[in-house]
Amino acid sequence: MSYDYERMQYNTVVSGAMKLLNALEGFKGSAPAVLREGFGILLRALYPACPHTTWVLWNELGYAKPLGDLLDAPWPQVDEGALVQDRIELMLQVNGKLRGSIQVPADADKAAIEAAAIASPDCQKFSQGPAIKKVIVIAGRLVNVVVG
Repeated sequence: MSYDYERMQYNTVVSGAMKLLNALEGFKGSAPAVLREGFGILLRALYPACPHTTWVLWNELGYAKPLGDLLDAPWPQVDEGALVQDRIELMLQVNGKLRGSIQVPADADKAAIEAAAIASPDCQKFSQGPAIKKVIVIAGRLVNVVVG
């Protein structure tokens, strides 16, 4: 959201806040500490756009005692280490048509990705009969299996 504030694109700030709120909705009942941290981040991120409402919520929800006033609260920082994924999802196409997805290790080489694509049930279902001519891998995005 920092980038959106710098560019003064408040519509994307609101969109990002809604995405965070929707993600927090999925955590309800499972991890109170995660919810508390998430709502604290949401309030700090929305403070420049709607200071009065966020200030009241900050105080009403009890963030002021441990963290101080919202005006003095530190801006949320991105933890790059938390963004590293062990597995990635690649879209699977058969003859250029989207037929599903596969998950592979993030550090998988081209041969491993090709093997996983060919072995996937979605590929097996749509490539029955004709032989596989070529497998095209676009790193980090998709795998296209060409059958002939």
